[in-house]
Amino acid sequence: MAEDGKGSERVTFSRGYDVCIMAIDGTWRRDCKLNAISDTDAILTVEGSIQGLNLKEFFLLLSSTGLAYRRCELVRVNGAEMDIQFLRGKNRKKRGAAGGHDAAA
Repeated sequence: MAEDGKGSERVTFSRGYDVCIMAIDGTWRRDCKLNAISDTDAILTVEGSIQGLNLKEFFLLLSSTGLAYRRCELVRVNGAEMDIQFLRGKNRKKRGAAGGHDAAA
């Protein structure tokens, strides 16, 4: 499912894949489910409230050991579902061609 022929394909899982989100400084960690992923973004389902979590920038841990991770930022919240965007390099987003990246997917 490529978006407008310019993005990478998004893989959608029929069942969520167990992952964690964790603060950059390690002060909090929350279990969640990875529902879909591409090279640039992902869709997660988080159980419980996200109130009080600083989701401006965080890690998505792809393993229970925390050895595989991606640095992320929150794009959109819809109930328990979150859209996130992966950050490239140190605090830098990949710049799109004219117009940038829309939050709605």
